[in-house]
Amino acid sequence: MKSSKFSPTQISKILQEFESGKDINTIVREHGVSKATFYKWRQRYGGMEASELKKIKGLEEENAKLKRMYADLALELDMAKYIIEKKL
Repeated sequence: MKSSKFSPTQISKILQEFESGKDINTIVREHGVSKATFYKWRQRYGGMEASELKKIKGLEEENAKLKRMYADLALELDMAKYIIEKKL
């Protein structure tokens, strides 16, 4: 998973600028973010504080790490089953 170049506090500030009435085109241009990314942030993190964003980002990273660990273990199990079947 690619990590964002924006910290949770920066994302929160960008979303707060929009909520305060700033134009989307201006926000996108100032921060160098695509409109699609902005709308995705708004959908996912709208109405959250920076501390809540940090928690969610941490949980997403941990979830990705656990998925990779599971995939590695599943591959090892498949290899072990293949070797055992081949010997018998």
